Amino acid sequence: MHVGRRIRLRRTLLGLSQEKLGEALGITFQQVQKYERGANRVGASRLYDLASALDVPISFFFDDMPTFGKAPDHKTQSAPSGGFAQNRKPFETPFQTGTASVFSDQEASLFSRKETIELIRAYYRIPDPVVRKRVLELVRSMAPAPDEDTSP
Repeated sequence: MHVGRRIRLRRTLLGLSQEKLGEALGITFQQVQKYERGANRVGASRLYDLASALDVPISFFFDDMPTFGKAPDHKTQSAPSGGFAQNRKPFETPFQTGTASVFSDQEASLFSRKETIELIRAYYRIPDPVVRKRVLELVRSMAPAPDEDTSP
């Protein structure tokens, strides 16, 4: 299910429909839909094809994945020792330092919201970098200070 959510996130960030992604992969949009919902498992070769079509490394689909043996509040529990998968270090991304994510779970969920994706797309459609910077400064000036406790 996590991999499916990551497929959907990247597809929507690129502005691709399920149909367009399906065409790129040689499958139906219904199959893409099943992958995104987690109804069907994504095999290794299909994951490779998805990574190529969505222009991301394969590790992208596993970023921020809950690790085995961790409770939802991220307090460590004893995990059974054994195979590589249970003992491996988590994949690291530019948004991570060590094993702690830079974003809280609440902040990370903002990146899957339609409004956030639309805002990012509109921002990067502004051709002039100076104007983009001014828009960013305007938005920052309108937002409450970081130390003020407000919910998004």
